[in-house]
Amino acid sequence: MNNDNYHQAAWSDFNDADAQQGEFNLIPKGTQALVRMAIKPGGYDDASKGWTGGYATASDETGAVFLSCEFVLLTGPFAKRKIWSNVGLHSNKGPTWAQMGRSFIKAVLNSSRNIHPDDNSPEAQRARQIRSFGDLDGAEFAARIGIEKDGQGEYRNIIRLVMEPDHKEYAELMQTKLQRDAGMGGGHGSGGAPATAVPTAAAPAPQSGTSYTPRPSNAQGRPAWAQ
Repeated sequence: MNNDNYHQAAWSDFNDADAQQGEFNLIPKGTQALVRMAIKPGGYDDASKGWTGGYATASDETGAVFLSCEFVLLTGPFAKRKIWSNVGLHSNKGPTWAQMGRSFIKAVLNSSRNIHPDDNSPEAQRARQIRSFGDLDGAEFAARIGIEKDGQGEYRNIIRLVMEPDHKEYAELMQTKLQRDAGMGGGHGSGGAPATAVPTAAAPAPQSGTSYTPRPSNAQGRPAWAQ
């Protein structure tokens, strides 16, 4: 059978199609890994709040605003597995979701840029600043994985904890990043921030691009009360 006939038959005769893959088992609770954060741009901007570049997503149903994120595990037995979740920016139900989102982003900056959470030096404070959400796209940080129920009652993986430099296992996880970056000869990880100590100038990392992988419905990434 020539290629043309094969390709035509492939979409009319399915006897030789591979069997469908079963659902992925959940990543075990407590798994620790280096992860990479990617933001799926939602096209929503509010310059008065600094939300520019189209990275934020707004829900037509609830008015909630969030970052639609994908987290790819880079290390360990579950490398290449993905977790989808939303980082809250605004909820009409109150400030709690936005406060949680700001805390999460601060932890991501501390982890990815190697800033101790108790370091309040001018350099550390500058390193916790971003020019836009694009500076977070591609950030690599240490994380502990958890499990929770989504809005449909199904169990799913989440980023339970962003592990910062004060965590006893942070250095071991980030060493993988240092070794990989050294092998690439760049000395810098994704997001442009140095992979070692807080940079001398501690300038915000340059924007790292907007590539992303499509993800499931956004509703799965929001707590039920925030939807």
